[in-house]
Amino acid sequence: MLVIEGLLPLIAPGTWRETFRRLTELKDGQLRFIGMAAVLAGVVMLLFTESP
Repeated sequence: MLVIEGLLPLIAPGTWRETFRRLTELKDGQLRFIGMAAVLAGVVMLLFTESP
């Protein structure tokens, strides 16, 4: 996970900084929705990569 999280600041630090700045301006409900979407995306990825 840290490898994936580290890619954007490594490749495009200006874009990462702007994205992070925008995230700090979001309301709590918006951040919770983004968090929920990230968790669901992670669960779906786990389901597709898990061996039977």
